Amino acid sequence: MAGENVSMAFKLYCLSVMTLVAATYTVALRYTRTTIMQDMYFSTTAVCVTEVVKLIISLGMLLKETRSLPKLLNNIKEHIFFSPKEMLKLSVPSVVYAIQNNMAFVALSNLDAAVYQVTYQLKIPCTALCTVLMLNRSLSRLQWFSVFMLCVGVTLVQWKPAEATKVQIEQNPFLGFVAIAIAVLCSGFAGVYFEKVLKSSDTSLWVRNIQMYISGILITLIGVFMTDGAQVMEKGFFYGYTLSVCFVIFLASVGGLYTSVVVKYTDNIMKGFSAAAAIVLSTVASVILFGLQITITFASGASLVCVSIYLYGLPKQDTSRVVLTGADKEAKEKLINV
Repeated sequence: MAGENVSMAFKLYCLSVMTLVAATYTVALRYTRTTIMQDMYFSTTAVCVTEVVKLIISLGMLLKETRSLPKLLNNIKEHIFFSPKEMLKLSVPSVVYAIQNNMAFVALSNLDAAVYQVTYQLKIPCTALCTVLMLNRSLSRLQWFSVFMLCVGVTLVQWKPAEATKVQIEQNPFLGFVAIAIAVLCSGFAGVYFEKVLKSSDTSLWVRNIQMYISGILITLIGVFMTDGAQVMEKGFFYGYTLSVCFVIFLASVGGLYTSVVVKYTDNIMKGFSAAAAIVLSTVASVILFGLQITITFASGASLVCVSIYLYGLPKQDTSRVVLTGADKEAKEKLINV
């Protein structure tokens, strides 16, 4: 599609912003879940508010794209009220993303930000597998090797997780790992599914986002009252909210929208390539803020993950020119012999 023919500078800009947002979001979320000892906010409500913010931003971007309020309203009527099948189609990633986002809160309540950031890169092999199965793409031998290397790196990190000396609350590393595993599976499937929906039609990216976020708000609201309903009714929906919590919600909203942009204009797996830098930034921040003690196994595993991400992102070697060159030489030899 024409909209996908964007400059490399724009792609690098999107990936750079995503790197900063991913690293900051992870550290900030960890901070809000481990340093606020009293009046802890409900993570389910934070996930729901994030969906609302994303919807508002997407409506603003669609208004900018259509350049008039009547056209905006026509788009909403056509694609929201008169397209129940499309809404149902986008409700699938809404459910999966809702689970993923809630699992992120569980994981970062029990694991350090740097350990989470490294382990969460298991989304790359999961995304790769979904890409092969759902989009009929193939991976090179180097990519499969890098996937194996990444898994080894994550295993080293989890073998003896690094400890944070400044975190005093009780944690359950096993529960944190299980939460990451669920989030990884959700991320791989939902990301590729959303990519397939985006690239199967010329429908605006912001229309697709609006469809998904409307479903997401309904789904996360159900999650709020199923999980924390009694406490929310007693203490209030925004109980425990601080500026730090609002900052986390803002970062989650911006990160989700940038993910959509990257999927639309590049490739779904490319959003994982900036993860190496995010790992480094998260590790430095964890050492400073949470007193993270870097172990040999953590450093080795994180290094392997960073290298594997780089290898995975290398372009496939194009052998078509070599083949054509050989064919041309053979043709010339035949002409000479004649």
